[in-house]
Amino acid sequence: MQVYKGLDILTNKITEIEKQGEIEPDFEFTAEDFFIRAIFYIESILKSKCVPIIVGGSNSYIETLVEDPKFKSKYNCCFIWIDVALPVLYSFVFIRVDQMVHAVDEVRGIFVPYADYTKGIRRSIGVPEMDKYLREENKLDNDEESKKMLLQSAIKEIKLNTCKLICRQLEKIRRLRNEKMWPLHHIDATNVFKKVGKDGADDACNEIVLTPSLEIVEEFLRNDDHKFNVEAAETNNI
Repeated sequence: MQVYKGLDILTNKITEIEKQGEIEPDFEFTAEDFFIRAIFYIESILKSKCVPIIVGGSNSYIETLVEDPKFKSKYNCCFIWIDVALPVLYSFVFIRVDQMVHAVDEVRGIFVPYADYTKGIRRSIGVPEMDKYLREENKLDNDEESKKMLLQSAIKEIKLNTCKLICRQLEKIRRLRNEKMWPLHHIDATNVFKKVGKDGADDACNEIVLTPSLEIVEEFLRNDDHKFNVEAAETNNI
């Protein structure tokens, strides 16, 4: 969903510096479209003697890319699965959704009554759940209590659907590991998420996630035909 224009808060959009173009909100950006663009950027990055990193997100899109015969015949992959215990991840999701209430105005900006929520940016979790609230809010005039109840119902549904998405993603990752035999390197980032917003969060991320990931990639690249230098700065984002 980050590939589309708009809904920067709701989709937790990357920075302007990191973007390389956006798609119009109503355009249908398929896994095949992702494949074509990914191959273009992979080749461009390799020519500059840097390491392409594909980040999920949408595991179905990554699977389409990696399982393509042309891709498999040309590229080697190093898979790193950064995992978080579900109770901790659910708690993190609930807090983030509560903090995103001000994203209602974003959704209102693209709201069309009874829109098709199966296409484009309207598929984003947080958009269809707000449909009933946005359809009813003008009818309620000054009934703030009813508006509040509708909004809380939408927020509850967003949390539920986000948790369902997490479970589907986990099921798919396990299938890719167990059935497709992807050699996944598992990193448990639970203790990092427990420190989010607290002192030591960045240090924990560097120790638990960044350093082991770099070691995995460095080992992978030792057996690769390309010559890369792997460097990383300390991260300030979880």
